[in-house]
Amino acid sequence: MSISATISSRIKRMKKGKPFSGAVFAQVGSRAAVHKALSRLVQSGLLERVVRGVYMRPKQSKYTGGRVRASPLSVLDLIAKANGETLQMHGAEAIRRLGLSTQMQVLPTLYTSGYTREIRIGNAVVRLRHVSSIRLQHAGTKIGMALTALYYIGKEGLSAPVVSKITSTLSSEELSNLQACNMPEWMRSALKLGNNEHNT
Repeated sequence: MSISATISSRIKRMKKGKPFSGAVFAQVGSRAAVHKALSRLVQSGLLERVVRGVYMRPKQSKYTGGRVRASPLSVLDLIAKANGETLQMHGAEAIRRLGLSTQMQVLPTLYTSGYTREIRIGNAVVRLRHVSSIRLQHAGTKIGMALTALYYIGKEGLSAPVVSKITSTLSSEELSNLQACNMPEWMRSALKLGNNEHNT
């Protein structure tokens, strides 16, 4: 079976509307041959190119009749995995989810171990902002969300009640893992104060 036929056969079994990385076909043939086969499928309408290197089978909405757009976060996850990047929730989004703010980000932003850039996914634009590895600890977990919230609020904004509200979302094990993170002394001291207030 040719490279094009192999790829086409596998794609027909994929779920419509779910994005995937072209890298999943790395074992089928050379990068150039795979890219050429995928490009042909896009031209034929059997595939939709979401962003560079990410594709999906087109899906029609049963409500509007229009095409269903890929979730920006799922696309970013694919890009990050393909590039070996780590993504962490932005501090502004973390404090909103923790109930410490009601403000939405004007431009959705995530922290990354990769380079700072903006990625357009359909009509949405997402910014990836490079940060040091210390801010990416426990990425994608509640511990990581708590850590990025603490960094975002900063030394001057942290009070015992604020820290207590952040840590109250964590289990005892998660709190222990948070306290074991590599962090500045001011944050470690604030965690102790918040933990003391939470236990009184």
